Amino acid sequence: MKKSLGLVEYKSIAKGIEATDKMLKAANVELILSTPLCPGKYISLIRGDVGAVKTAVKIGRDTGGIFTVEDFIIPNVHPQVFPALTATADVKKITSLGVVETISAVASVMAGDIAVKAANIELMEIRLARGLGGKGFVVITGEISSVKSAVQACENHLKETGQIVSATVIAAPHKELIPKLL
Repeated sequence: MKKSLGLVEYKSIAKGIEATDKMLKAANVELILSTPLCPGKYISLIRGDVGAVKTAVKIGRDTGGIFTVEDFIIPNVHPQVFPALTATADVKKITSLGVVETISAVASVMAGDIAVKAANIELMEIRLARGLGGKGFVVITGEISSVKSAVQACENHLKETGQIVSATVIAAPHKELIPKLL
């Protein structure tokens, strides 16, 4: 069962591509995303069994060497994280919104997983640093009390490390805003 997610961020596009290739050759993992990010970084996301993901991330980190910015493994990632990463979540109704803006792509994935495990919400999107100057953000929806709880959980877990830039909760978003988010 492929419940683990591994992320490695690099400050070199060439080294990121090389490391990603070695990660895929070293372990039985599935490549979710491998792409350049702003400003001149590269990120790779893989999924698979915990042991395989740990092996692949170690290979990616070691191959990246001084070009590795950060890496992270979520051993039991929530299933909603995967469609949110590709903006393919099937959200039918938006009653309230929560937005958590993070300092990095890795932190935004962590925030999405924290939010969906903390409260009964739906992950709409986890946006990774493309055109965002290296930042990321998470958009969630659900009942207002659940959204508030999820955003608070993100702030509690990530604020100490300085990984959250800003967060907000919007009750009953305007009807013209909703289609732009779907």
